Amino acid sequence: MSGTSADGIDAALVEWPEGSAPRPFELRAFAQRPFEPALQERIHRLAAGRAAPGEALAELAALDVLLGERFAEAAAAVAAQAGLELARVDAIASHGQTVAHHPERRATLQIGDPSVIAERTGCTTVADFRARDLAAGGEGAPLVPFFHFVAFGSDRESRLALNLGGIANLTWLPRGAAPDDVVAFDVGPANSLLDGVVRALSGGAERIDADGARALRGRADAELLGRLLDDEFLRRRPPRSTGRERYGTREAEALAADWRARGRAGDDLLATLVAFSVEAVRRACDDWLAGAAAVERVLVGGGGSRNRAFLRGLAAAFPGAAVEPFEAAGVPAAAAEAMAFALMGRNALLGLPNHLPRCTGASRAAVLGEIAPGRGRVTPG
Repeated sequence: MSGTSADGIDAALVEWPEGSAPRPFELRAFAQRPFEPALQERIHRLAAGRAAPGEALAELAALDVLLGERFAEAAAAVAAQAGLELARVDAIASHGQTVAHHPERRATLQIGDPSVIAERTGCTTVADFRARDLAAGGEGAPLVPFFHFVAFGSDRESRLALNLGGIANLTWLPRGAAPDDVVAFDVGPANSLLDGVVRALSGGAERIDADGARALRGRADAELLGRLLDDEFLRRRPPRSTGRERYGTREAEALAADWRARGRAGDDLLATLVAFSVEAVRRACDDWLAGAAAVERVLVGGGGSRNRAFLRGLAAAFPGAAVEPFEAAGVPAAAAEAMAFALMGRNALLGLPNHLPRCTGASRAAVLGEIAPGRGRVTPG
């Protein structure tokens, strides 16, 4: 998969058990293939509606094919890393690259043509997972909580699985939770605004605040933090989802331009954006879950799990909980989302539901995903 930040492809090779049970599973290999800055910029430009006049559809079609080629290369690479021939891989599940997500219009769009993936690899490919959830009345997101429940649910403690990708989304896993007890939703921005501000302030010379070093040097601005938290999306009752349409390039550039005009230090803006994301998570727990005090462990994934400013802020926001990366629960943080879609693809081929309707708002448990057959069998076995 490639996430909202569009910084590259995560590919995971996962062995699932035969039958319907999802456990035990084994991560056989994981690889990351970064996008060159020019490709990342093309994706962001398309998602922001900034393609040249008259070129949007041509660019959309071209990127659909190009990303299909890249996803196929990533699948071949991770199989080779594990010493496994592609012919022995039952299927590929591809989330694709989101370029539009408008649940209010019952519409979402992920590109990276699965027919290209199937043709290049010979493997049956499952893709386009979000559209079926929307068709069933859901938001199309978040979908990864289906995997969080399988991987992180506990009979001993109540856990919050927090994915800090471009967008921050949380999964509440109360002690001993059944699938219908799980609550999950998008909280707001995480790295989408941070990365966009870094690019804007540096004129494109920098892409990220590595390890959160700049945010740690800065001081959060109380006035801006208050304005950011006065956000209609944060007050919206779950289920809810969002994307770069709301928290993307345009918003990041506006924040950076205003900050620069005021002569303020860029590190302070980054510190404020981290504080915004952390406080949005804490308030979400108080407003829509059992309260921040009920959280006994916070498991952090996504790029934010490597950001020390995020981890420090979360530790302060949840003083009664252990704050740890996904690795503490046996899942590499960087691989978690790719593993999640591997599970969803496997379930789709077995005809099993592969989402949590309570989390997305769908009217029923459905089988998400569309299938591009490979050259061999279509179902595992």
